[in-house]
Amino acid sequence: QVQLVESGGGLVQAGGSLRLSCAASGSIFRLYAMAWYRQAPGKGRELVAAISSLGNTYYAESVQGRFTISRGNITIPLTLQMNSLSPEDTGMYYCAASIKRELIVSENDYIYWGRGTQVTVSS
Repeated sequence: QVQLVESGGGLVQAGGSLRLSCAASGSIFRLYAMAWYRQAPGKGRELVAAISSLGNTYYAESVQGRFTISRGNITIPLTLQMNSLSPEDTGMYYCAASIKRELIVSENDYIYWGRGTQVTVSS
């Protein structure tokens, strides 16, 4: 089993930055493709950014150029640097992991999920 724990969320003013981290424990050698999802109040969960085992990346159009997804070390294998935040970025951010290696944009292919970290951007 794999446990994912997100951290780094908080309250920030528009234009500010936050750095999210995803810590992993358990069978971490099984972690390959990973991603960040978010869910705004009253909306469905959406893919923010994804990264393959080789470092190929995908970004939602709304965050392109502002967010950067990166792979880290064995205990914190995933981070998300968020710059130029806007109120539209407010939501619960979730770390997700797959056992597949390729870049994945389908939510159904991510089998491990964290409980989320709240990001609130004030105007």
